[in-house]
Amino acid sequence: MIRTEKLTYTYSQGTPFEKTAVDNVDLHIEEGAFVGIIGHTGSGKSTLIQHLNGLIKPTSGKVYIDGEDIHGKNVKLRDIRFKVGLVFQYPEYQIFEETVSKDIAFGPKNMGLSEEEINTRVREAAAMVGVGEELLDRSPFELSGGQKRRVAIAGVMAMRPKVLILDEPTAGLDPKGREVILDQIKEYHQRSHTTVLLVSHSMEDVARFAEKILVMNKGKVFCYDTPPNVFTRADEIASIGLSVPQVTKVFGLLRSKGIDIRQDVYTVDFAMKTIKEYLEQKGR
Repeated sequence: MIRTEKLTYTYSQGTPFEKTAVDNVDLHIEEGAFVGIIGHTGSGKSTLIQHLNGLIKPTSGKVYIDGEDIHGKNVKLRDIRFKVGLVFQYPEYQIFEETVSKDIAFGPKNMGLSEEEINTRVREAAAMVGVGEELLDRSPFELSGGQKRRVAIAGVMAMRPKVLILDEPTAGLDPKGREVILDQIKEYHQRSHTTVLLVSHSMEDVARFAEKILVMNKGKVFCYDTPPNVFTRADEIASIGLSVPQVTKVFGLLRSKGIDIRQDVYTVDFAMKTIKEYLEQKGR
C-alpha cells in the first residue's frame, strides 16, 4: 500500500540552516497493516508522514501509494489526499463548522458525494469513534476536549481512506481519554481493514496496538519489524534516546540477574503468559 524509494527531504536547502529531516528512506508497508511509528523529537517521523499524502514533495526519491507514484505525471494530489487521510496532532483545532454533523461531512462533501451517501458516512464514522447521534446537531465547540478529538478523527474516517495516518492522536488527553481513542482506532482497523499508521511518543501505546513498529532515528529507519523483534533490541533502542515499555525493562532486569527468561516481552498480558510458562517449565 505504501512504498518509498530513497526518500529524502532537506529543509532550507542551500542555506546555513540546511537540515536533512528524512534521509534515504526505503520503506514498504503492506495493505491492511497497523503500524506504530516512533522516534524522539527531530527523528523525522512527522516529516515522513507528510510525504505520504503529498503535503511535502521530496527533495529526492519517490513515494508510491497503492502502486502509484504520487508525484507522477497526470496524478492528482487531491485524489491521493482522499486515499490517504492524515489526522494532525491536536486535530480539534481544525474544527470550524457550526454542527458536529457538518464538520464530519466536510471531507465527504468535497469528494462530490450525494447527500444520502454523505449522511450515511457521517453516522457511520460518528458511531466508530463513539460520538452518539444526539451530538450530531450540537455545536462541536460545546463538546469536551476528548469528544472534539473524536469528531475530528471521524471527519477523516468519513472519507473512507485506504490509509489512515494519525499523528499523536492522544496528545494532551487524560489516561481515560487516551484509552478510549486508542481502543476506537484499533476497532476501526479491525472492522475496516484500512492501513493505519499511528505516530506516537509512547512505546506502551505502539506495543499494545501495532502489528509492526517503525523506529526513526536521525531521519533514517532504525528498524521496522514486529513488536517482539523490535523489543529484543531494547538496549539499542535505549541508546538512541527512546524508552521501551516498563514491562520490557522488568524482563531485561530479570535476565541480568541470571534468570533465563525471554526478553521480547512488551505487554502485561504477554508478561503473565511468559511467567506462567516459565514457572511450569520449572515445575512450580
